[in-house]
Amino acid sequence: MTAFGVLLRQRLRRDWLQLTLWIVGTALMAFAGYAGVSQSYATLADRQNILAAALANPVILMFRGLPSGTSEGAFLAFEVLPWLALLAALMSTFLAVRHTRGDEEAGRAELVWATPAGRRLPTIATIVHGILANVVLAALTALALIATGLPAAGSLLAGAAAASCGIAFLGIGLLAAQLMRTSRGANSLTVWVLVATFLIRGIGNAAGTPSDDLTSMTSAWPAWLSPFGWAEQTRPYDSDLVWPMLLGLAFGLVLAVASVALQSLRDIDASFVAERPGRVSARPALASPHALVWRLTSGSIIGWAVGGAITGILATTLSGLVDQIAGENPAVTEILKKIGGATGGLDEVVVTVFFTLLGILAACCAVQTVVRARQEEARGTAEAVLATPVGRVRWLADYVIVGVVGVVIVVAAAVLAGWVGIWSNGGDGSLYRIVAVAGLGQAVAASIFAVLTALVFVLVPRATTAVAWSLVLLAALLGMFGPLFGLPEWSANLSPFAVTPAVDGSGVDVRGLWWLVLALAAGGAGALTLMRRRELAPGA
Repeated sequence: MTAFGVLLRQRLRRDWLQLTLWIVGTALMAFAGYAGVSQSYATLADRQNILAAALANPVILMFRGLPSGTSEGAFLAFEVLPWLALLAALMSTFLAVRHTRGDEEAGRAELVWATPAGRRLPTIATIVHGILANVVLAALTALALIATGLPAAGSLLAGAAAASCGIAFLGIGLLAAQLMRTSRGANSLTVWVLVATFLIRGIGNAAGTPSDDLTSMTSAWPAWLSPFGWAEQTRPYDSDLVWPMLLGLAFGLVLAVASVALQSLRDIDASFVAERPGRVSARPALASPHALVWRLTSGSIIGWAVGGAITGILATTLSGLVDQIAGENPAVTEILKKIGGATGGLDEVVVTVFFTLLGILAACCAVQTVVRARQEEARGTAEAVLATPVGRVRWLADYVIVGVVGVVIVVAAAVLAGWVGIWSNGGDGSLYRIVAVAGLGQAVAASIFAVLTALVFVLVPRATTAVAWSLVLLAALLGMFGPLFGLPEWSANLSPFAVTPAVDGSGVDVRGLWWLVLALAAGGAGALTLMRRRELAPGA
């Protein structure tokens, strides 16, 4: 077998579980999306009402696709295509960084580069590996859609459009791995690019021109600056345009080639974006292991807090606009109530929807923080800390504590920003309480994922990253999209985000709060107890 074949086979063996979760999850989301559309919006009138509401409401367009008709297939693409593309993008960026900067940071790349494979062949193998993963994702997603009875041409195009976005972000991840010094920095850069381009797509759609019959939208120019926008412009089950998808493919391949060229221009372990110089002597606060964990994770926590603040202010400043539109089209209220699960006024429903999204952001912050423990263990740096009087239980507890503190910071930023939005708009004083209750509930829900990640880290350390992020993804899909997809109520209630407290008249309905608190305590105690007997598991 050639050196290229060996490298490609090694990547496939190493990633088979993670890729299976991403690809099968994407296909299942497409299949479940059709079930939700056919059940919740079975009639043409239902779909027309929702599309009319979306065309008049930038909030809905920010979190949905490009309206392109009232057929079941076109409406399904409007509902889920951006999220299928988002899953493909996340899968591809993590894959790209893991096999380039991640291997280089762990010292594996240097060993491979010393063989006849050289420096370029491993990166080329990663490019082919990422493309193959997206091809399989496209095929299974298309098959899932065809299995529902939708037209084959539109189904194939929808799967290919999602994969083209994945290939575009494969190139972005490869380029970020050359620019940044660490895998954490490369992943952070790609995630910020992903969020920015996702929002740019939404802005372009919201600023577009609706059709006269209010069933489709011609996007404004910002949508053409985003790989997500290119995927949506294919308009599956309507125009079935192939050429916008080719933009994503070309963009990703150009960046991939550029990353190979840049790699040959730098030294091993070097980067084009220099790290900030460290201090000559450490601050006294770094004398404790807890402070060390904070120092390692504070940058990402601040980034998630900025996202939380944006979410909080949107939750309270856009409610007035939604209220106006809902007065003209009651379908807006129904769709938002399905997502948020709230039963009060429209202002409360909007806050609940946005704070559900906040809970997902805070959970991502918690997972990223606790996963850092596995990264330190795999690189061997945890061993130096554990060689001191710091025990294994305290070492893991520090990551869990900082993860929970990170959740509190993200939620607090959202709550404060939400209060500022209420004050600036002269909103109803009761909204202050609604925001506080929603924030508290989502803080508890998000903290669950800190202890779940710790449990996974203790039980199956090598699968920590894949399983922890998959749990967040599953909970987000069940909590936000389960009701829209027509799933049973009990399945949505499996998500911590869907059972948080809500204001009920003059009181507060605690719903599943005490179960969440019990799970938080039991999960934390279980992880720390099991950590007493767990040995170090270095290596990826």
